[in-house]
Amino acid sequence: MSLRDELIAVMVPLIADLAEDGAAAVALAGSHGKGRADALSDYDFRAYSDAYRPHLQQTPQWQRFLLEQRRFQKLGARMDGIWMRSYQGVRRDLNGWLAGQVVEKQFEWTIWGYQLPTDLSTQLIAYDPRGELQSWRMELAVFPEILRSAIFTHYRKILDYWKSDYHYTSKVIRLDLVFLAGITGKLVNAIMQVVFAFNRRYFPGDGWNLVLAHELPQLPPHFVERMVEIVEPGNAPDRWHRQRENIVSMINDVETLISAEVGRKLPSAVEELRPEAR
Repeated sequence: MSLRDELIAVMVPLIADLAEDGAAAVALAGSHGKGRADALSDYDFRAYSDAYRPHLQQTPQWQRFLLEQRRFQKLGARMDGIWMRSYQGVRRDLNGWLAGQVVEKQFEWTIWGYQLPTDLSTQLIAYDPRGELQSWRMELAVFPEILRSAIFTHYRKILDYWKSDYHYTSKVIRLDLVFLAGITGKLVNAIMQVVFAFNRRYFPGDGWNLVLAHELPQLPPHFVERMVEIVEPGNAPDRWHRQRENIVSMINDVETLISAEVGRKLPSAVEELRPEAR
């Protein structure tokens, strides 16, 4: 038995027993859930229950869990703990996403914000006594068109605004590197969000973005290679000017890709922000 299989076999019952009824649903998220794990991947366990044992960290169930976690950590398994969630809370958040609400919950451990559909649709279900986890996955099996439209509206507005905003140009001229690092991350994320939604695929989150993008059927020309060039602008004196030009070019190509499908473009974000210009 592999270390991964042993860890799952041992830890899942212990995690399930942390629920008040001793039967929390358990899943493995992250790279292991996506089937992309390598030697650097950690184990991201999720637990779902109506309620957990009172004073949990003082219970024998918690102590048994900690003991085994430490044992596996000594064997080389990276496991930071468990994210324990309520069925009710997940159901509420999922209803929002299915209704077209783009809600990126911010946690310290995610740079792009936690996105529930990505997590639920890719997690490896280990124990699901009520069938809730499988039910959520089935609801997400087909990418909701209302969510796709909401992602387009939200992120295309960001892209449209920044591709022509003079602040971006001035920061390039001034070589304001802190600003440029921030705006590059912001726009790269928006591009990836739109491209994945266009292909009716959930955004990967913080890992494997370009690897998974390479598998998408519809992309702007040379998408992966150009994105690499954007985030690795090299050492040439004009690299920041070229980086901005490459970002603007990619934004235009993404817009062309979408417009070819929908037959129209969204109103300019600048016009939306400045209605008096109409």
